[in-house]
Amino acid sequence: MAEDIMLREFYQEFTERNRGFISDRAQDELSRARILIAGCGSTGGAAVEPLTRLGVQDFILVDVGEFELNNLNRQHAAYTDIGRHKAEVAARRVTEINPHARVEVVTDGVTEDNAQDLVGRCAVVIDGVDVTERSGWQAKYRLHEAAARAGRPVLTGYDMAGTQYIRFYDYRKPHARPFDGKITSAMVDQAMVWSLLFKAIPVRFIPVEMLDNARAHLGETDYSVPQLVYASLQFGALSARMSAEILAGEPVRRHVVVDVHRATRRAAGRWSAAARWPFTLLGGLRELVSLARAARG
Repeated sequence: MAEDIMLREFYQEFTERNRGFISDRAQDELSRARILIAGCGSTGGAAVEPLTRLGVQDFILVDVGEFELNNLNRQHAAYTDIGRHKAEVAARRVTEINPHARVEVVTDGVTEDNAQDLVGRCAVVIDGVDVTERSGWQAKYRLHEAAARAGRPVLTGYDMAGTQYIRFYDYRKPHARPFDGKITSAMVDQAMVWSLLFKAIPVRFIPVEMLDNARAHLGETDYSVPQLVYASLQFGALSARMSAEILAGEPVRRHVVVDVHRATRRAAGRWSAAARWPFTLLGGLRELVSLARAARG
């Protein structure tokens, strides 16, 4: 009994400065909800700290990788974390902020064997699974397939140049399909990685800088997509707010987009980028179709 009182007093003081902006219902739901974060790198990793500070106390953190030097431009790790498992580093950060939090770490990623169990034990899924390789798309599809079966809401993010795009999949609705049917398991196994991205992200949200980059590197099999810290960080802030709204039963937008470059660019620069966008898009799509045809032989 005394320990329960102590924990309640801790949580009340811990979340005191949320009052007035986070409803009592949302705060209560945050205190009890278990959140699954699949992928603890630049996207999922960005959500760990904001959710913890907002009041989430129960996490399942999943990843397969260790931190590398080239991750440090955007991911939530220090130089001393290089070589350490991403989910374990994220778990340590949670308990450093809230020593009473409960964290389960899964180091073998989202697999056929564990996907349904992981998703079934959580209230909200944060999808930060990497999509630069086919294995990542296969894990991401398994995650969404499990969420559709279990009726769990999913927030997934994509950082592109200075833009963060978040897609809310409300799999709580009847007869929900993974990715709303726009991506299938056959596509994941056979299609080019770039083409899957164009299926997942509406082209109207892709910034011209990303289209330029895609056109220049579509044919490179070993290409590593550049990512920026301020785009990645937006996912943490936005997904934390959206998670609170989901848990409180509030309506949530399906598409949320923040373009840091556009927000900080002067008007002339915005007009120039807008004028180039349709021509860049057309050229990129033509090259994508050409490459897809060549891949099919």
